[in-house]
Amino acid sequence: MGVVAGRTAAILLAAGLLAPVLSLAVTAAQGNGENWPHLFAYVLPQAVWDTVLLLTGVGVVVVAVGVGTAWLVTAFDFPGRRWLDAALILPLAIPTYVVAYAYLDLLHPLGPIQGGLRTLLGVTRPRDLAFPELRSLPGCMLLLGLVLYPYVYLPTRALFLMQARSMIEAARTLGAPPARVFFRVVVPIARPAIALGASLALMEALNDVGAAEFLGVRTLTVQVYATWVNRSDLPGAAQIALAMLTGVIALLALERAGRAMRGHAGSGQRSPPMSRTRLQGGKAFGAMALGWLPVLFGFALPAGYLAEAAIRRVLASGLPPTLGREIAQTMLFAGGATLVTAVLGVFIAANPGRWLSRIAGIGYALPGTILAIGLMPPLALIDSASAHLLEATIGATAGLFGVGTAAALVAAYVIRFLTIATGATEAGFGRIPPSLTDAARMLGSGRIGALVRVQLPLAWPAILSGGLLVFVDCVKELPATLLLRPLNVETLSTHLYGEAARGTYEDGAVAALLIVLVALLPVLLLLRTSGDVARRPMAAIGHDAPDARDVMS
Repeated sequence: MGVVAGRTAAILLAAGLLAPVLSLAVTAAQGNGENWPHLFAYVLPQAVWDTVLLLTGVGVVVVAVGVGTAWLVTAFDFPGRRWLDAALILPLAIPTYVVAYAYLDLLHPLGPIQGGLRTLLGVTRPRDLAFPELRSLPGCMLLLGLVLYPYVYLPTRALFLMQARSMIEAARTLGAPPARVFFRVVVPIARPAIALGASLALMEALNDVGAAEFLGVRTLTVQVYATWVNRSDLPGAAQIALAMLTGVIALLALERAGRAMRGHAGSGQRSPPMSRTRLQGGKAFGAMALGWLPVLFGFALPAGYLAEAAIRRVLASGLPPTLGREIAQTMLFAGGATLVTAVLGVFIAANPGRWLSRIAGIGYALPGTILAIGLMPPLALIDSASAHLLEATIGATAGLFGVGTAAALVAAYVIRFLTIATGATEAGFGRIPPSLTDAARMLGSGRIGALVRVQLPLAWPAILSGGLLVFVDCVKELPATLLLRPLNVETLSTHLYGEAARGTYEDGAVAALLIVLVALLPVLLLLRTSGDVARRPMAAIGHDAPDARDVMS
């Protein structure tokens, strides 16, 4: 009876996870096409072009910075290398829309950077010393790349440490110059990790709505949001979202193609650490400068500005009056979603077979905007069914149970980030010797008893780490929160979005700083357990745990 109940629950969970994708197609088919002439003529061509260019530019930046910094800290030794190795992860703590928000004020013609340079150079008029316009496609490429490069840095660094020594030192022995070693040996070795990291970074860039809108780039994601919210055309937004899914599938195909080239990376066994070349003098200084630049522009400058602006705002006007309520609502939504994902992650990890885990990975591949649109029809169906049921049974009129409720937002968080909790729990279970579970079963414990008494206590640190990552991702998530939050309810991320949209940057600094401080928690965890951390992106796209350990441990 218990097995049947477990299988039924698994099937229902799988149906719930797949519902947004299926309903997206149904919603798109309901469109009457009235807006398509306008979309095809004035909206979609530019949106597609901007999206392709943005993803291309971001891909170039994250690969160049991620691979370059990974090679720098694994192949060379110089003063401060250990600190740099850890600090290169820090940009993960700042959401893309927060970085865009910070730099819009930092690089404003009347902002601190240009103002300081004019004072230093004795220039009086702003137009006599003008920086390139940040509100542009190149500006968006650069800012997103500086935040997302750790997605490439982490797996590439791990792969260098695991597999690079024998082939690289053989090339050095044969007299190959450093440049040839890098491009003929290092890059092919790193190809699987580059494909993995780049695909994840590009999916994050595609999911972004805040930074692109702040910087004036009308990507497909921004157009989906505008079509739904501004034109009240949900079918039209679903049709554009389906087109975006094509891009997501292409990114996943790129990543899998890169993994298919694993033969370039050796046997997959961990080799002894690669001997590092000691740099001295000018070369050491140059390596330090190049290595710290991404940390400076991707984390230190925006985080420092947010801290200074928040302090200035509090000293001048006190804390925003709504801040306490927004913090409470953010913690409530994120905490509820974290609890649900932790429970479901344990259920999926304990369920025999990998099919349910793979289905759970689909949500992470869906940008938040697409997920929100896909959830609307099932939520509306729940509202309709509950209203008819209550009216038929007790004659009462029901309120909303789905659309525009906290439950809808929590459901979106759970679907999008469930694979993180599942991957962490599976990693924890994978470290438990099977003999312990078998011994518990032989002593009379059933499957649930062995899970509660043996597996959960031993895997608790991994489950807690996965829950922490889920919690922070929920706090940072902007597109789904904007579209599904209850009416007149603000979170820290939506508050910041509203202030930036109005141009009142100083009023959003406190919320932005709080988001960064919360996001620092998993980054500190990454600094301590950088090998385990990398399982998160692998799990996010549904790979088997052994594959994750092969490439990322």
